[in-house]
Amino acid sequence: MSLFKKKKKHLETTTMDYGVRMITVSKSGSANTEQFNTIRTNIEFSSADEQFKSIMLTSSMASEGKSTVAANLAVSFARQGKKTLLVDSDLRRPTLNATFSIADPKGLTNFLTEKDMPANAVIYKTTVDNLSVMPSGPVPPNPSELIGSRKMAGLIKALEDNFDLVIYDAPPLLSVTDAQLISTRVDGTVLVVREGKTEKEALRQAVGLLNHVNAKIIGTIFNDVKGSSGSGYYGYYGYYGYYGKEDKK
Repeated sequence: MSLFKKKKKHLETTTMDYGVRMITVSKSGSANTEQFNTIRTNIEFSSADEQFKSIMLTSSMASEGKSTVAANLAVSFARQGKKTLLVDSDLRRPTLNATFSIADPKGLTNFLTEKDMPANAVIYKTTVDNLSVMPSGPVPPNPSELIGSRKMAGLIKALEDNFDLVIYDAPPLLSVTDAQLISTRVDGTVLVVREGKTEKEALRQAVGLLNHVNAKIIGTIFNDVKGSSGSGYYGYYGYYGYYGKEDKK
């Protein structure tokens, strides 16, 4: 049975004021935005044998920039013409409602807990062409149980069938098991690492947790790095990349 039972008129949202900084929206012609486009291109070409339909962004610990990267990458893919969905699968520390000014509190938690709710009911259009978002919804008492449920697995598959690309903003790996669970069901995982914040041992542990479940790590974005001119910059190079000094979320 399809999870998209009926067509819902999605809420038009506006970007930014709160939540993470949307540099690709506020400064669409900037050098940092172009570097997000470079990250997008390198993700697309990181596998010659398959096209990614779903990717997850996570980090080893909190406040390393994963939500900022996920949101700006989603805009970059959408502006390329891909029908893109950004899913806030961090049920404990959500950001999408604030970032995209979504007044409706319903989201992923509602879909996973309420019987017969179609996925369309918790997917919202944004003011960026080709970009839709699924917020997390209310904070549940059992996030890991919901993320690991068969209903979540079915949703991931259904979303891949209805969008060109689905990007999951997942919780930090060392905090909870949610990201490990999602990583086994998506096409690839990207780790966000922040200079001066991420500890080497924490990163090793995070990679170990992903390897333990046979997750496909497609790359790492090194965040908060200054170039020789003193200004931040963005990029993505295989397992090691860079992006400029921006938000901490």
